[in-house]
Amino acid sequence: MTGRLILASNSTNPGGEYLGHLEYEIRDLFSGCTQVAFVPYALADLDSYSTTAEGRFERLGVHLESVHRHPEPVQALSAADGVFIGGGNTFRLLDRMIHHKLIEPIRALVAGGVPYLGTSAGSNVACPTIGTTNDMPIIQPPTFEALGLVPFQINPHYIERDPDTPHGGETRRQRLAEFHEENDTPVIGLREGSWLVVQERLILQGHHPALLFRRGIEPTEIEPGEIPQQYLRNNAPPGEGML
Repeated sequence: MTGRLILASNSTNPGGEYLGHLEYEIRDLFSGCTQVAFVPYALADLDSYSTTAEGRFERLGVHLESVHRHPEPVQALSAADGVFIGGGNTFRLLDRMIHHKLIEPIRALVAGGVPYLGTSAGSNVACPTIGTTNDMPIIQPPTFEALGLVPFQINPHYIERDPDTPHGGETRRQRLAEFHEENDTPVIGLREGSWLVVQERLILQGHHPALLFRRGIEPTEIEPGEIPQQYLRNNAPPGEGML
C-alpha cells in the first residue's frame, strides 16, 4: 500500500457535527496543503453539498474546493495537493467519476503521495471495487471497478442485527458472506465512528473494533491498532492464524 489515506466509515456521528470526529485527522492529513479537491458526486445537490464541505474545511484551516465548480473537473485536480471524496450513493459517485475521467488522475495523485480522505462512499471507491457498498444501485456505472488504492474492500456503517428488533432478512454478515461466495478479496467491516489510516502501515482508529471477513474463515474482530498486512492477503487459506 502506498500513499497517505484516511478511510472513514461515516461523515457524521449521531448527534455530532459534520466531520466532527475527524477534526484532528483532517488537520493532520492535509497539513501544508494549499488546494484540496473535493469530489461531490455522491449526492445530487452538488452546490449545497460542496458549500457544506468547503465551509467545514475552512473552519479547520484547510482550503477545499469542489471539482464540479470547474468547467472541466479533471483540470481541477491538476493543482490539487489533497483529495476528499465524501459520502452519499456509491453507484452514482463512481458513475460520475468515470464520466468526468477522474479515476486515473486521482490514482496518480495518491501514488505520488497526495493525501486522500474518504468517508462512506468515498471509502468505498478507494477499494478495488464498490462490491461491498450498502447503497442501492440507483444508476448503473460502466463498471464496479473503482480506484483500487488499497488491496481490500470496506463495508462502511457496519452494524450487527439488533436482537430486540424482529427482522427476517439477511444480516450484514450474511451479505458479506455472499460477497465471498463470488470473490476472494478481504473485507473490513467498519463500524460508525471508526476509520482506517493507511500510510505504509494499516491502522484502525476510533472507539470500536472492526470485523475482518475473509473467504473460508470465520469473521474476526479487530481491536483499534495496527492491522498486520499478511491478514489482508487475497484468498488466505482456511484455518490460518488470526490476529
